[in-house]
Amino acid sequence: MIKTISRIAAVALVLSASQTVLAAPAVSGPAAPADGGIIPLPLNPVVPASQRGCTLKTASGLGYTVLRAAAGPKPAADGYVLVNYIGYLAANGQTFDQSTGAAFPVGGVIPGFSEGLQLASKGTILRLCIPAVMGYGAQAQGPIPANSDLVFQVELVDFRTKAEVDAMQAAQQAAPQAAGTVTPPK
Repeated sequence: MIKTISRIAAVALVLSASQTVLAAPAVSGPAAPADGGIIPLPLNPVVPASQRGCTLKTASGLGYTVLRAAAGPKPAADGYVLVNYIGYLAANGQTFDQSTGAAFPVGGVIPGFSEGLQLASKGTILRLCIPAVMGYGAQAQGPIPANSDLVFQVELVDFRTKAEVDAMQAAQQAAPQAAGTVTPPK
């Protein structure tokens, strides 16, 4: 179990470190465009209108569609998840974020995303249609305009309860201290 959370943390570190765009050195020949013709990473496609809607709604107004169902327990609001996701604007399908192996606390994201995560079992893929009031509201956030309805396709890869994560963190903190302790032979 400790290895799983360590892998989640390692994946998160690798993912955040790998978001640098490397460009090839210039070569002589025809003039290159000002941006060098480099395609920025990650590639941000436009999602078609047919994949921007949801068929079900929760009492709070969160829309969702189950794209792949899975059975089993679901993460709690204070749990931690490992997900693959793509986020795009409901209005025009422009992708604003995507990640594989993203690890974070369920309650550490916008309210609509958090509520949606709690609908999923391990292996479930959902489309979440998040109204602006359950997203960023009147506040623009990077490429997301103010008052934007959002859509996410989310795959719940794995999750842990808060108690499991707390126990793993305690074990990891105790391990270095135990490594420095010498036990005399008997």
